[in-house]
Amino acid sequence: MNDTPAHDTPAGDRANSPAVTARLARVLRSPVTLSVVAGVVIGALFLLGTGADPVTAYGAVLSGSLGADGIGSTLSTCTSVLGLALALAVPLRAGLINLGGDGQMVLGGMAAAVTGLYSPLPAPLTTVLAVLAGMAAGAGYAALAALCENRFGVPLLVSSLLLSYPAVSLASYLARYPLKEPGSSLPQTRQLPDGVALPAFGTSTVTFGLVLVVLAAAAYWFTDKYTAVGYEIRMTGRNPRFSAYAGVERPKLTLRLLAASGALAGLVGAIGVLSFPYRFVDGSLTAPGYTWTGLTAALLAGAAPLGTLLASFFFAVLQVGGLSMERTTEVPRELTQVLQAIVIVFLAARLRFPDRWFGKGRQQKQAPEVPEIQESRAG
Repeated sequence: MNDTPAHDTPAGDRANSPAVTARLARVLRSPVTLSVVAGVVIGALFLLGTGADPVTAYGAVLSGSLGADGIGSTLSTCTSVLGLALALAVPLRAGLINLGGDGQMVLGGMAAAVTGLYSPLPAPLTTVLAVLAGMAAGAGYAALAALCENRFGVPLLVSSLLLSYPAVSLASYLARYPLKEPGSSLPQTRQLPDGVALPAFGTSTVTFGLVLVVLAAAAYWFTDKYTAVGYEIRMTGRNPRFSAYAGVERPKLTLRLLAASGALAGLVGAIGVLSFPYRFVDGSLTAPGYTWTGLTAALLAGAAPLGTLLASFFFAVLQVGGLSMERTTEVPRELTQVLQAIVIVFLAARLRFPDRWFGKGRQQKQAPEVPEIQESRAG
């Protein structure tokens, strides 16, 4: 007879414990986990090869990006990286690749600058209108790439990438000639009027744009998880033929997803213009490479909403922390780019930790799959 009281081991805890353990094991065995671990280990080997201390170097990355002096820069960088990652993750969820983030972002920034300079409305309303104008410009230009595929058969991968070049060139021309600040030697527009700017948090460089991007991530998560549209997007990405048989019209879906993607990219451009230095500066939006970092984050997360947010923060930490590592240990910050490349290479290999590392025998029956974990493998 068992003397243990029944209430000491609730039935709910006994039922949930194996499921939680199985879920944790699947997360640890996922290709994403292996890719990050492999990147850290190989990066440590690179550091040892240069004569640097890996512990000191990685410590400098963390302290420089998450410390009191660096967290503001990390959040500012994360605003742009997350915005572009969401812009690319939305169509990627359906198996569509938008490589025109640079053009859509730059047009969004230029539209916000023009609106801010010439709008007759009060400053708060002009700020809102500039954000909306940036999103509209990005959405319209991305929709043009979708139309090229739907009407003329140009692959979206090609049309979105090639359309980015004329957009960047047009914005550069406007900043250098018609809209250039008089008397300035820099290719930039005039500074926006007083008050036409996104509110900043205290004295930091973090603005309300971070809130807008996080709200966009929350909307993406809700749509993906709880709406019929999100289900159609996921099914199209996993099995296009099945989704077409079920009645999903791919041309319309492509147009809607590209418009949403471009709107998010345009939002990032508008945030960049409505933040310091409160003007459009030619090359300032594209030079940091936010589009490609965002694409890397979206690929790492398999375009899953929460995973995209975490991956974006991870890469923002690497970018900002790389500068601190370079100052502290004299290790080039390009090492952080090498880490990003290693992570993606291992992720592309889709490797996993063996089951036996987690105590699973060959004859042991596996626990049922948890649908939420599949998001970390999608893509």
